[in-house]
Amino acid sequence: MIEHLVCFKMKADAPAEAIDGLLNALRQLPSRVPGIRELTCGANFSARGQGFTHGLLVRFGSRADLEAYARHPEHQRVVAENVQPVVETLLVVDFEV
Repeated sequence: MIEHLVCFKMKADAPAEAIDGLLNALRQLPSRVPGIRELTCGANFSARGQGFTHGLLVRFGSRADLEAYARHPEHQRVVAENVQPVVETLLVVDFEV
């Protein structure tokens, strides 16, 4: 099992509607991208988040599934249309369990 963890730091001026749109777009990926076993995302409530405001966790069966997800046109569309406009920085961690 592969875990794909992304921490997002939203831009200070990012509209709430755009952030909600990003989360909704992410939540639709499992029905549009093969290989996703599970996807969860939401707002960070931890005081230890170092400025990261939101998180995403995606589970895959294999590294090949993760690589296919990264190249998939729907994933790339969400990054271009929903992530890039509102995210200041992000941190990605991929690991095998």
